[in-house]
Amino acid sequence: MKQEPARVRILAAAEELFAQDGFDATPTSRIAEKAAVPKGLVHYYFRRKPDLLRALVDRLPNEAITPESVVVPGDIGESLRRLVAELDRRLNASRVLSHLLWREADTHSAVQEALHDRYRGLVKQVRAVIMAAAMGTLAVADVESAAGLLALAVSYRHSVARHTADDQPDEMEHELNFIADALTARVKPVSA
Repeated sequence: MKQEPARVRILAAAEELFAQDGFDATPTSRIAEKAAVPKGLVHYYFRRKPDLLRALVDRLPNEAITPESVVVPGDIGESLRRLVAELDRRLNASRVLSHLLWREADTHSAVQEALHDRYRGLVKQVRAVIMAAAMGTLAVADVESAAGLLALAVSYRHSVARHTADDQPDEMEHELNFIADALTARVKPVSA
């Protein structure tokens, strides 16, 4: 069986140890030991320990979801449900990494900036899904408000996913229904 390249092993070890013990409490010597590489090789690939954290941010799964893959034209609620389900699926593929990044966001600006960028990207995706599902019949201000609200709900849910199983699965459904119902009530009829 072929062994993973050293850089990949270093990142995997750092991810696991940072999530377990925290960034500040994990020396690069432990990372090297866990990755089965000399300590100098850690510094060869990552000059400084924060560079490891930045590289881990880059390993988060791509959250870019094309609207066409989730949109049901004319059904805002179902379109948003499909978007959230796909985002949840991607989160589950990187639960340890997500845990690590949310944990370190308060103390490391690079992580905080990366999470803010992801949030802004999420708002854009929600906006695009709403506009496609509503077929352009909503006021921009309504779409902006709804996109921001749902992005906050999803971000919050993902930030606490590391602490507990989803013991309130209906909570997100209530959020989705609230947003979809509010937007659907605002849809302007399409002129014939």
